[in-house]
Amino acid sequence: MAADPPVRDDVWAFGGESAAELGSAMTRLLRSLPSRPRLLGLGEATHGEEALPRLRNEVFRHLVEHEGYRSIALESDCLAGLIVDEYVTEGVGTFDDVMRHGFSHGLGELETSRELVRWMREHNRDRPAPDRVRFFGFDGPFEMTGADSPRRALTALLGYLADRLEIDLLPYTVGTVEHLVGSDDRWTDPAVTTDPSLSVGLSADAGELRLIADDLLALLTAESPRLIRATSRDEWWRAHLHGRTATGLLRYHAVMADTSEARLVRLMGLRDVMMAGNLRAVAERERRARRGPTLVHAHNRHLQREESRWLLPPGWGPLEGRTLRWWSAGALVGARLGDEYAFVASALGAAPHQGLGAPRPDTLEGILSTLPGNRYVVDSASLAEALRATGTEPVPRTDTSANHGYFPLDPGHLRETDGLLFVKHLTPGPGA
Repeated sequence: MAADPPVRDDVWAFGGESAAELGSAMTRLLRSLPSRPRLLGLGEATHGEEALPRLRNEVFRHLVEHEGYRSIALESDCLAGLIVDEYVTEGVGTFDDVMRHGFSHGLGELETSRELVRWMREHNRDRPAPDRVRFFGFDGPFEMTGADSPRRALTALLGYLADRLEIDLLPYTVGTVEHLVGSDDRWTDPAVTTDPSLSVGLSADAGELRLIADDLLALLTAESPRLIRATSRDEWWRAHLHGRTATGLLRYHAVMADTSEARLVRLMGLRDVMMAGNLRAVAERERRARRGPTLVHAHNRHLQREESRWLLPPGWGPLEGRTLRWWSAGALVGARLGDEYAFVASALGAAPHQGLGAPRPDTLEGILSTLPGNRYVVDSASLAEALRATGTEPVPRTDTSANHGYFPLDPGHLRETDGLLFVKHLTPGPGA
């Protein structure tokens, strides 16, 4: 057991009770890394706690004002995110409409999301376009009950091409796409989540739409020099986003029709593949524009470098007790970008309102809970070395919270994080 930190805590843990202290602690961690990351992943230990995205807002503001960061990417619908970006950069639309239509997963209903959008709009108001902070969603158009219809993505891509290319280069029309898509309800039916036989993902119409999406994306690439000259690199980038989303959605719907036991893990993997593709595209776009890095905020499980594992709890029928394995978006991005991707996981001590008591002292969270303050940025490499030097081997935390989206840290993967954002005592409401 560990009753005290294994070494002086100021070697590996930097306190951040105020926003300024938290920001300075994050700067100290970033400057300890071997190189400056293009994408900085900041994970959430659980969803649904306003205190955690409020910490994200504090960190993002500091990174923009002191570290040259110029964009943020959230675990939200990538196409809806275009609405938020137009508002914060150009003032297009109204605040209420943006919050209603610019987010998925209920993020637009959170006060922390409203605070973020307001701050970004005010920050950008009097700045030149190259210096404005930008917003990206990097998730696919998904909700818990299923996936979006491919209509929105396909018609946007086809419209971009049809307005700028000769008609003989386009063997498809919007009418063709509309006819094949049919009613959106058959794509978004929540019953498909549990009954693959109701999915249209392997129908003849869906198969033809997949070929159309592939052809249009190839045409967009083949004609990119003149399309970029005729419009702009940004407009071409958005068209490519619609193309990636269309192909990803149609692939996802095809797997939703799969009746094998591999269906669920394939869907989990495909979602992270789409996330990773969007993050790489954001990094490349911002690099090409000679802009600063991007803060990425999502659940720890989407941003971690190690293999994702999920032990299915009771209620999953024949899959109950089975462990699913797939690679997260962070693992996929990290494999491609190397040191240009960094990951700071969040970790929790106690959250009594979620039924999560004080952690055992021999867990990693228990060791961190011996620190006197409530909020810390932890240097993972220094902490791992301190644990090794003192012969301290933390055990995994096994207690659970009422929020099934919470996952404790795995001490065996500490070195696969670049840092930790630790909250010793999480309370409901506005702050941690």
